[in-house]
Order: sequence, then C-alpha cells, then structure tokens
Amino acid sequence: MHGDTILLMTFVLALVAAFAGGMVARACRLPPIVGYLLGGLVVGPFTPGFAGDSHAMNQLAEIGVMFMMFGTGLHFSFKDLLEVKNIAVPGAVLQIMLGTLAGYALGGAFGWSPEAGIMLGLSVSIASTVVLIKNLTDAGLYQSRGGRIATGWLIVEDLATVVILVVLPVVFGPGEVSPTGLAGELALALAKTVAFVVLMLVVGSRVLPWLLARIARFCPRELFQLAVVVIALGTALAAAMLFDLSFALGAFLAGVVVGTSKLSHRVAAEAIPFQDLFSIIFFASVGMMVNPATLVAHLGELVALVALIMVGKWVINMALGALFAAGARTSLTIAAGLSQIGEFSFIIGQTGMALGVLSADQYSLILGGAVVSIALNSFVLKLVDPLCARMERVGILRRIYERRARTIEPPREEGLVDHVVIVGYGHAGAYVAEVLHDLEVSCLVVERDLPAAEEAEAAGLPVLVGDAANSEILAHAHLERARVLVVALSAEGVSEMIAHEAREIAPALRIVARADSQDGVEALVAAGVDDLVRPELEGGIELMRHTLVDLGYRPRQIQAYADDLRDSGYAALADDARSERRRAFGHLMASLSELELHWVEVGERCPMAGCTLAKLDLRARTGANAVALKRAGELVLFLDATTVLLPGDSVGLMGMADQIEEAERLLSQ
Repeated sequence: MHGDTILLMTFVLALVAAFAGGMVARACRLPPIVGYLLGGLVVGPFTPGFAGDSHAMNQLAEIGVMFMMFGTGLHFSFKDLLEVKNIAVPGAVLQIMLGTLAGYALGGAFGWSPEAGIMLGLSVSIASTVVLIKNLTDAGLYQSRGGRIATGWLIVEDLATVVILVVLPVVFGPGEVSPTGLAGELALALAKTVAFVVLMLVVGSRVLPWLLARIARFCPRELFQLAVVVIALGTALAAAMLFDLSFALGAFLAGVVVGTSKLSHRVAAEAIPFQDLFSIIFFASVGMMVNPATLVAHLGELVALVALIMVGKWVINMALGALFAAGARTSLTIAAGLSQIGEFSFIIGQTGMALGVLSADQYSLILGGAVVSIALNSFVLKLVDPLCARMERVGILRRIYERRARTIEPPREEGLVDHVVIVGYGHAGAYVAEVLHDLEVSCLVVERDLPAAEEAEAAGLPVLVGDAANSEILAHAHLERARVLVVALSAEGVSEMIAHEAREIAPALRIVARADSQDGVEALVAAGVDDLVRPELEGGIELMRHTLVDLGYRPRQIQAYADDLRDSGYAALADDARSERRRAFGHLMASLSELELHWVEVGERCPMAGCTLAKLDLRARTGANAVALKRAGELVLFLDATTVLLPGDSVGLMGMADQIEEAERLLSQ
C-alpha cells in the first residue's frame, strides 16, 4: 500500500468497520459505542489484516472532541454552571483528589513506582466529557438535573486538567524543582486560562454572533456551514497554539459564546452532522489504540483497574452525592456518567510516557481500562432508574440524599392509559397540553430541556425528562397504551427518528407531527406519521385568508385558494384518507357556498350607529348575519350581542342576496 494513501484508507475503513460494528451492536441490543470501539480494534495495528495509522486517526479524533465540546457549549451557559456550582465545583475537586489516591494505591498494589501510581491515579480521576455527553444523551438524561451537574462537573475537571498538564513536566521532568519555579509555572498557566476566558466572553461574545448574523443574511448556506466549522475548530486551535490550553476547552468556550446568538439553534443544526461523524471517529480511534495481547497478558490488573474506574469511582461519587444532598436520582446519574475515563486520561498517560514515568505496557493498561469502561458505561446508566426506585424505598437513604434536592418525579406507570404523549413543551406543545388539560384528557409531556420540563410540571402535567430522539425514553411513555403521540418539535430529522421509534413500539398508534418543508412532509409520512402540520404554510394561508377578506372576496373563493395551497403543501398526504380530515374545515366552509360575505359601511347618519347588535337585531329584520367587523384597520371576528356599531365601521354580512340588500339599506343610511 502506498504511504500517501494510508490516511485515506484508515479513515474510510475505520468508518466502514465502525458502521458494521454499530449495526451488529444494534442487532445484539448493545450500545452503538461498543460497535464503534470494536470496529476500531479490527482496523487497528494490533489485529490481523489491515493495519491502520492510529496516530493519524488520533488527530482526526481530536476534531471529534472539538465538535462534541462545541455542541456542549452551545447548550451550556455559565448561568447553568452557577446554578450547580455548589455541587459541581467542590465535587469535581474532591473526586479528583480521592480518585488519584485510589489509583495511587492500586498502582502500589501492582508494584508500580510511586510516580507511575500518581499517573495512574490522575488518569483514573478524569472522566471523558465526550463519552459522558454521548451516553447521557442516549439515555435521555443530558438535560436532567443530574446531567447538567455531571456536565458542569466535567467542565471543572477539564479546567483542572490544564493545571495538571502544567505541573507534571515540572514535577517529574529532569532537574530540580523549586517551589518558586512551580508557583511561577502555575501562575502563568492560570493567567493564560483567565486571559482566554475573558477574551472569549468580552470580545468573542460580541464579534462571533455579529459575524454569524452577517454571514447568515448575506451569504449562501454552505458559507454559513463553513463559518460554523471555522469558529469551532479555529477557536480550539487558537486556544492550544496561543494560550497552551486544550482543544476541548477552546471549542467549549466557542460554543458557549455562539450559544448566546439568536442563530444558536441553526448553528447547532449545522454542527450536528460533523459532531456525530467525528465522535464516531473518536471512538474508533480509541479502539485502534488497544493491544489485545497486552491486555490478555495483564488480565488480572485490567480487571482490577476497570473495577476501580467503574465501581470505585461510582462509590466515591455516590458518597459525594450524599455529602452535598444532591438527590438520589441526581447522584446516581452523576456516579454512573462519571464511571469511565477517556481522552484526557490518554493525554495524561502520553505525558507520563514522554517523561519516562510510565512504560508502554502501563500505558496500554490505562487504554484498556478506558476502552472497557467506555463500552460498559451505557449499561451503568441503565441502572439509574431501578437503583433509584430501590433507594427511595429505603427511608434512611431517601432522607440522606433528598435533604435539599429538587427533582421532577416520574409519572406513575399505572396512570398512563389512554393518554396523549406530547414530545416537546415549547410554544406549540404547551398549547396542545393546555387544551388537553382543560378537557381533562390524560397527557404525558416528554421534554429534554429541564427548565421547560419544570414549567410543564408546574402546570400540573406528568413529565418525562429526556431526549426522545436519542434514547429509550419513549419506552417509559407506554406508547402501546396511548391514544395519540404529538411530536411538537421543529427539527424534522429529530421528529422522523421519534416517529420511526414510536411506530416500532406501537404500530397502531396515531402520530401527529409538524414539518417545515415538503421534503420533511414526505420523510415524516414515510416514517409513519398520520397527520402533519406545516406552521409556516398554515400561517401563510391565514395571512392570505385575512388579506382576501379585506379585499372583499367571498368565503368560498378564499377556501378554494386555501385548499389549493394545502393540496400542494401536503402533497405526500394527497392519496390518503388522512388528507380528508385535514380539509374538514374547508368542507364546512364549502357547505355555506350559497351564502355570500358582503361588507357594508355604517353611515354617518345611520340611526343604528351606536346601537349594539342585540338592539339592532339584524337577523330578525333582514335575515342576514353580522359575522365580522372592520374598525380602524383592524378585523374583529366572532361578534357577540354586546358589540356596538359605530359610524365608519364595516360590517361583514353573510346571507342570501336579497337579505344582504335589505341589511345594506338599513345600515348605510
């Protein structure tokens, strides 16, 4: 094989192997991450067959870390961090200390040198932000309180890693280490970190949103996509090159700054494909670095290390959750999410090898522990619900963990029968839920954003907190017993995923969703959606309807135009009986085809001016009905008996021709 094609071959074959591994993992009901890791192992240099360039893949994996952290920053704010600072900040610091001590003790049991034990402890104490976010999202816990605290926790750990990477060469490098020199190095590292943060928050928060707005307004879509990539990767590179910070921290702060822009949702939509692709490359690259022979040779040590990462750290974090009274579910989410290690552990391990503190076999053992913990971490997150249920039945544990906790209680499963499931509690979802609640129709809200979920709970609605598109959260909504599923999300791709999953769970369930384009309509219909609404199309139809009413067109003409627009806008539904229900209102209007809407202006000398409709009794006098009123340029519908007619008002009349003529003589005097 030619050397100039090795990167291309590695990239393509790694993706193929990751895809195959992901499909096999899904068929075996395993997390896709397991398949990605095994796919990387297959094309790695330590297995028979093709030997990929793991070093080049590691560099591509860094891009995955950048995009993942950029996406995290888009949905994260310092306000969120401040809300959880009382747990995230001290919790992260204490966990690093306790984890390092536990790893140091395990290294001593392995017979490692004290220096190698410290390296092992530091590697064990730092969890992977990429793995955390991926698994929390898949489990529907990313926007939960525990998910937000865990994310903030790892942001603090990422900042601590900056300090650790500065200290390690000074402490373990050649030559004497003076307290003054160490303090100077630390002060310089902290100064650079503060300078970069201030630069991003003061300058970047003004420049980047302004730049994106200008590009979105005056440039084609591909330039906007390129701008998103440049901001994410360029900021990360600037953080590393100019401030000696990690790529991940730079990308995260770029996401935080861009997240303040009005275009943050569009930026997130453009970044998701890159984020998903390169996160898969990240997991595949991790699998490529593992040497199975080394792990087999040190199997006992590997088992002990995995036990420390997954059980030991879990115990430490549960103890810290009890200390801070974080709540049982929150503590379990944090403990489960952090029971793994990843990219920063690799960096610490590589630093240890460069300093001559760790051997190649010791570093391979850390890699093996990372791979196994990453592969098993999603299974640990599945234990959150059953363990929480058991803990809540134990009085002393409930009192310890729930001293100051504020949580959203999951709905009781026995009450979820003949209910309506509403995915998304934004403006549209909230309107639907409000009407159903007033009609005393049982409904369940599924919402990934915690503040929105808290609003739904405050409105008296049962709530499931989680991402219905990327998790098994729908399994807890009991769709098989539901009457209707309403997907009130604006993202068509996400709605399509939810519809596919819902149709598999409950084939007979009726699904209602929204779409923003004709392509979206077709995709959602193919996914199994029964009824669709296009908000922009419906808004356009209503604008057209009001305009034609003002111009004096007849209702049957207006309805014909509306039907034509709907026929084209919902073409994917045209050959299905579902389209008939969509035009039910149109048929109702068409049934009034013998009636006409005619506008009559109330004359200045009309004796009826100043009278209410009740006193006028127009229907008894003429047979015509007053159904609308135009006054000072405003249109008023649904008139009642107390409406007063004023000179200059235009009254919309409906009736037969002779009836309208009689009403016109009465009002236009």
